[in-house]
Amino acid sequence: MKDTRLELLTKAEALVRSRGYSGFSYADLALAVGVRTASIHYYFPAKKDLGVALVAFYDERYDAEMARILRATDDGLERVTAYARLYLSGLEQKLGCLCAVLAITPEFLPTEIREAVRRFFRKHFLWLKTVLEEGRANGSIRKDIDCDQQARVAIALLEGALLMEPMLDGSSGFMSAIAALQSQLRPA
Repeated sequence: MKDTRLELLTKAEALVRSRGYSGFSYADLALAVGVRTASIHYYFPAKKDLGVALVAFYDERYDAEMARILRATDDGLERVTAYARLYLSGLEQKLGCLCAVLAITPEFLPTEIREAVRRFFRKHFLWLKTVLEEGRANGSIRKDIDCDQQARVAIALLEGALLMEPMLDGSSGFMSAIAALQSQLRPA
C-alpha cells in the first residue's frame, strides 16, 4: 500500500533541498508525487505544516544516525568523522542540508519552521560538544580544545563545505575539509 504522507515528505524534502522553501509550491509537489493538491492539503493543511513536518522527518533520520555513531565507537575523532560523512552523502546526492537551506532566509519562514530549524541545530551543536568532551576525557580528542568553540567550528565547516564544494572540487574538496577538521581535533 502506498504511503502518500511519506512520499509527500520525501519529494518535498528533495524540492526544498534543491530549490529552497520559497522555490516550490504545492502544485510542484503534486506533480512530483502524482496526486492532486487537495491530497497534499489533507496531510498538510498549510505549507508551514509541511515545513515543520519536513524538519521533524529529517531530524528523525539524523537522530538515528547519531545514535548509530555513538553505538559504533567511543573514539571521539571517529565519531566526528562519521558525523561529517553524513554531510558528504548530501553532497553526493547534489542536495544541501535541509535545515541550512531553510536557515538561509529565516525572514521568509513561518515562526514554527524557524523554531524547528533552531532546535535541529541546537541539538547537533550539543551532540557534537558532548562527543568532543567525551573524546577529550578518553584521550581520542586533543585535551586543549574548547569543546563549545570546536562544536561550532565543526558545524560551520561542514555546512560551509556542503554549500561551497559543489562549485569547487565536490567530494574530494569536502574530504579535504574533513581532514582539516580532523587535524584540529587529533591528539598530538
